[in-house]
Amino acid sequence: MNNIFFISKNQALIASSFKTCTIEEAVEDLLTSKVLGVDTETEGLDFTCKKLLMLQIGDSERQYVIDCRDLNYADQVQLTRVLNNEGIVKIFHNAKFDYKFIKHYLKIDTVNIHDTYLCEKILHCGKTDYGFGLAKLVKRYLDKELDKSVRSRFTQTSSTPFTDDQIIYGAKDVEYLIDIYFQQVDLLTMQTLFNVAKLENQAVIVFSEIEYNGLEIDTAAWKKLADKNKQESLHLGKQLDASLLSYVEFDKYRAKKQLDLFMDESELKDSTVNWDSPSQVLKIFQTLFPKIEDVNGKKLAPYRYKHPLIDEYIKYKEKSKLASAFGTNFNSYISCDGKVHTNFQQILDTGRVSSSEPNMQQIPATNAYRNCFVAPHGWVFVSSDYSSQELNVIAYGSGDPVFLKSLRNNEDLHSVCAELVFADVWKNAAEHDCIYYQYTQKCECKEHKKLRTQVKTINFGLAYGMGPKKLSETINCSMAEAKQLIEKYFKAFPKIKRFLEDQGEFGKRYGYVTTFFPFYRKRWFDSWTPKMYGDRDSFMELGSIERASKNTPIQGSSADMTKLALVYLYKRIKKHGYPVKIVMTVHDQIDTICPQEFAEEWKVYMTEEMEKAANQIIRNGLLKAETSITKVWSK
Repeated sequence: MNNIFFISKNQALIASSFKTCTIEEAVEDLLTSKVLGVDTETEGLDFTCKKLLMLQIGDSERQYVIDCRDLNYADQVQLTRVLNNEGIVKIFHNAKFDYKFIKHYLKIDTVNIHDTYLCEKILHCGKTDYGFGLAKLVKRYLDKELDKSVRSRFTQTSSTPFTDDQIIYGAKDVEYLIDIYFQQVDLLTMQTLFNVAKLENQAVIVFSEIEYNGLEIDTAAWKKLADKNKQESLHLGKQLDASLLSYVEFDKYRAKKQLDLFMDESELKDSTVNWDSPSQVLKIFQTLFPKIEDVNGKKLAPYRYKHPLIDEYIKYKEKSKLASAFGTNFNSYISCDGKVHTNFQQILDTGRVSSSEPNMQQIPATNAYRNCFVAPHGWVFVSSDYSSQELNVIAYGSGDPVFLKSLRNNEDLHSVCAELVFADVWKNAAEHDCIYYQYTQKCECKEHKKLRTQVKTINFGLAYGMGPKKLSETINCSMAEAKQLIEKYFKAFPKIKRFLEDQGEFGKRYGYVTTFFPFYRKRWFDSWTPKMYGDRDSFMELGSIERASKNTPIQGSSADMTKLALVYLYKRIKKHGYPVKIVMTVHDQIDTICPQEFAEEWKVYMTEEMEKAANQIIRNGLLKAETSITKVWSK
């Protein structure tokens, strides 16, 4: 406790067990450090309505625990000198959480962050059940037990004195962060992961800003859409009933209707089947196909087009999912400030990003949903995405001449590929005045559309490890036809085949795979052992590793690029003080808002930064960004 300083404006809250000083004195001392641990204690999880209670900052020698319940503007100015200082590394664990509370309550944008949570994810990416919480890291690096039971009591101290154990708890978190940081830096350097760690630590600031900024939602438009989906779901349910009862063997499910005084007649069902009950639906479908194991999407997909009833059921489930997941209950995600603030999981196994509460990456891509998210009055969305990002990554990684030529000449790549794969079949399917044969662009020829769709499915499927089984389900063909189609494809594109095979072999041989230069993000396969390679008994596991090794460099390099674009955009905004906010990112698209009068100028700058980021990874200059200005969020 001799190294702990407790700072509070309220003299009655100052515990005699600890040294005291002013914030000015603390800041002067902290400015002499190059590395500082930072942590917060809060009243709850939502920064828009829960209070910041305590800020802890220091190193392994001394820690300053600051009571934040009565800070004034002068205190904020003093703390800015540390938190906004580019020359001092600020170490957090799960920085996004602390960043948003510090920004909201202290009005400070923290810079030069090292997030021990993210860096641990980088070091052990792909390892399941590994544990990335602070308690796990403290045990792993320092062989100490971290008692988190004290944390729960902070919600009860919004106006009462902090106890000694709460102050010690906050100080110890800071001390532990310092020790973990130095060990992580050594490991990142040893594993040549320093570049990707730098990227993620810069990107976490931008993801924090996106979560902080949030999105405004037109609740009336959303309710109208939700009501429409609910009615369509009910309609599809009635169609399912009618289809079911059209088969003699299912007549036993016919309902005996009796009007309920408290039920609308439109809600009465024709059958006794609850289509939202998996067990009831499974019983029906096993009458048709006894081998069906369950009725979830993946297991049912191979049977979709084998019986009309199954196809209708899948359509019903898709619509009912929209009605429930994106219905009026979506309002529960609206925070105290009237906005929707998602939460990003910044590093998945491939390096890609996911989001939750709500999952904005699963918002249906149709503009009907996206258009419900609006810009403030006088502001507009300026959004940019990469044109065929993953196809460019495949072209660059494989060096395939057809892909590269097509992208360089702005040709329709899927049609070009289809012509090579189907040869005479494609040629003979051309209609009069076929646009493809005139300008090498997508045409409207009926048969060309079908053939193009098949090849397009393979082109995009390469980035997700698609095999014959998935292809047959997606384009509704037999396994034999799918295998033949893939064989034709790889015969037409041997360099792509070799590129994917090399990635797969590398993963099987070494137990990890990397993304492209300059980041070389690693994905480990924790089930892999050196003895596994070439072992017949490990065939199934090696097959899984091979598939992941083929798609991870494609998905991961695409993710690296988008994160780098976020960093470049944020730096440009901050450097020039532009009136721009980054509000969302979904895969290869980044969305910003700005005043309408600045939109055209920002559109140019945004495109520049997006393409600058692309050129750091796809170094042939072929990957371009498409930027648009809209009044509402759009795809």
